Amino acid sequence: MQVNQELKNLIPPLQAEEYELLEESIIKDGCRDSLITWNEFVIDGHNRYEICQKHDIPFTTTEKQFDNINEAKEWMINNQFSRRNLPLYQRSVLALKLKPLIAERAKINMATQTKQGYHNCDEAVNTNNEIARQAGVSHNTIARVEKIEEQAPEEVKAKLRSGDISINQAYKEIKNEKKKQVLIERKQEYIERTEIALSKINESKIDIYNTDKKFRIIYADPCWSYNDKQNTDKLGGATKHYDTMSIKELSELPVRDITETDAVLFIWVTSPLLEECFTVIKEWGFKYKTSFIWDKVSHNMGHYNSVRHEFLLIATKGSCTPDNIKLYDSVQSIERSEHSAKPKEFMDIIDDIYIYGDRLEMFARKQSKDKWLYWGDEI
Repeated sequence: MQVNQELKNLIPPLQAEEYELLEESIIKDGCRDSLITWNEFVIDGHNRYEICQKHDIPFTTTEKQFDNINEAKEWMINNQFSRRNLPLYQRSVLALKLKPLIAERAKINMATQTKQGYHNCDEAVNTNNEIARQAGVSHNTIARVEKIEEQAPEEVKAKLRSGDISINQAYKEIKNEKKKQVLIERKQEYIERTEIALSKINESKIDIYNTDKKFRIIYADPCWSYNDKQNTDKLGGATKHYDTMSIKELSELPVRDITETDAVLFIWVTSPLLEECFTVIKEWGFKYKTSFIWDKVSHNMGHYNSVRHEFLLIATKGSCTPDNIKLYDSVQSIERSEHSAKPKEFMDIIDDIYIYGDRLEMFARKQSKDKWLYWGDEI
């Protein structure tokens, strides 16, 4: 009788405590269960065989018959499922060892059917469903453990074997790590592409009516029309500083055409125009999500109160959650400077939470940051 290492490796090892208890029992009561063999190879009872050899304890054997080694392997794995109370992770890892065996069996069956001149499509096997059924675990668990076995570092697998983390926790770590890697690659691609593009003269300024670019990030400070003159020295109406646009004119800007399927919009609006602003957001193809508030710190004259804040609304198109999960305070207290000029800190926040993708500042007065493109009358 021999031990075949390839066959032995199919069997999940006993924990040290389990092995010690088995050894004590065999020394005290002898080897009561027969070892199962195939072609003189042990296929069930490797630990009992090792203990008996070590202590010169007699044992009996029972021979099983299989047509090939794959049949023996499949029997060994299913025998472990029925005889041992394996933790979910070890049970799933063992089930995955069935996958090549079932696939090979299906291949042989198909070749045989083809040779005999027929093929039964109903006999096609979904391998993951089959091994999940045999192991008594869910298809989803098998799929997750397969990813863990392919991608997780050994220290994560060791934690799973010891029960320090769950399958779901390990799978989440893999997904997060993969997402980080994708973001790093996309950011690097974005940096390389924009460095080439922006090195050209006037490449940072675009015409939104005549461009084939698609933007992932839009930052807009629309020239809202307030329909008031405010021509006194103390009140600074918008029309005294720049040309304004009506809600209809703003809504008709071709923002839908220049944004990606998944995009994010950061749009400035003041309290008097908060309600009308949502018409523009909708017409541009976005859905409101949340907002920042710019606390301007100092007093600012208004009709009903001292208006010392302004809203930066955030809206998305498709799926465009932040790349960097860093929660900035929704209220940013920054003293105002010139009329209508927005603090650069808000663009820094956008760059920090959205780390890749083409970005456009609309209604810009100057080119304030590298790697951004700009549209505005004053550029």
